[in-house]
Amino acid sequence: MTSASGGADMVDWNLAVATATRLVRPGPQVSRDEARKVVAELREHARTAEGAVREFTRMRSTSLGADGAAPVLVVDRPGWVRANVAGFRTVIRPLEQKLSARRAATPGGAVLSAVGEKITGVEVGAVLALLSGKVLGQYETFAAAEPAERAVPHTPDSPAGLFDQPRLGPDQPGPGRLLLVAPNIVQVERELAVDPHDFRLWVCLHEETHRTQFTAVPWLRDHVQAEVQSFLAETDVEPTALLERLREVLSPAGDRPQRDTLLEVVQTPAQREILNRLTAVMSLLEGHADVVMDGVGPSVVPSVGEIREKFQRRRDKGAGRLDLLLRRLLGMDAKLRQYQDGAVFVRGVVDRIGMDGFNRVWTSPNTLPTKDEIHNPAAWVARVGRQS
Repeated sequence: MTSASGGADMVDWNLAVATATRLVRPGPQVSRDEARKVVAELREHARTAEGAVREFTRMRSTSLGADGAAPVLVVDRPGWVRANVAGFRTVIRPLEQKLSARRAATPGGAVLSAVGEKITGVEVGAVLALLSGKVLGQYETFAAAEPAERAVPHTPDSPAGLFDQPRLGPDQPGPGRLLLVAPNIVQVERELAVDPHDFRLWVCLHEETHRTQFTAVPWLRDHVQAEVQSFLAETDVEPTALLERLREVLSPAGDRPQRDTLLEVVQTPAQREILNRLTAVMSLLEGHADVVMDGVGPSVVPSVGEIREKFQRRRDKGAGRLDLLLRRLLGMDAKLRQYQDGAVFVRGVVDRIGMDGFNRVWTSPNTLPTKDEIHNPAAWVARVGRQS
């Protein structure tokens, strides 16, 4: 796959998509008429959620779409894969450029590069296939630029034509967009035996909060992207060092300090500092979404209490041993902790100084909570929250 930088990709993205598409598990069985109704209802709920979230948060998001709303894509599992590949290519470009420069100075680097791209493409595809069956929705912060006419349903005579079809490029960042993974939403609502109408709106409330966060706070997207790219630019890409650190993951637990994720294995000291800041802001965003979802829920989702209880039990229960291992290595357990820690922070601040006081968190990067403050809302209130 030739990239904008002249073939510097460290992942064969086309192979990653092909691998993921081949490995993706089929979604729940639904009739074409039922699928059409699910897609239409999710679009309607996204519009309903936008107004409800704005009212509760007192945040005014910027309209980005031609219809007066930020882009919303209702996708199937392969569509989710394609959308995320487009975002990944944008985010990891600095790391690819760094690797490309190193390869150019290494004898035989071009051959090794071509082989490595294929291997990594298969590995990335396998991970995307796994995740594509788990994600209910997401705000895709780093979406690649994409003309609006590309993000509409097409080929109505085929099953895939019911869903939006994200493209792979180009590599330039564009406005973020909201993704709702219809098959996964249907699968979970069936597993939980909850009211489908209520559950779909509940999911939309959570994801709409993320869209509001990034569209109402103009600097937030650039700040997060800069932190992520700084993290990647600091990556130690020496193969011998990487192999040594990966061996630590595979060694018996008694022989090494306990690590949470593969991401932590490749950290430099500078990356740890960046990751602490990223952890804090992601905890804030996830916790805020959970608080909004529960706060808005009772007024628009009659069975929100039942949904929350059953969904939390599902989170806590997890799955089999292999799935639990993958969750830990990929950092998914850390994401679950972010929901909990961030929600405690948001509620702690709102209880002390109200929603308007909490919203001072969006003033600038300097008013974001630190990793320590996420666990100590009073400390953030003392530093920022009572400022006029």
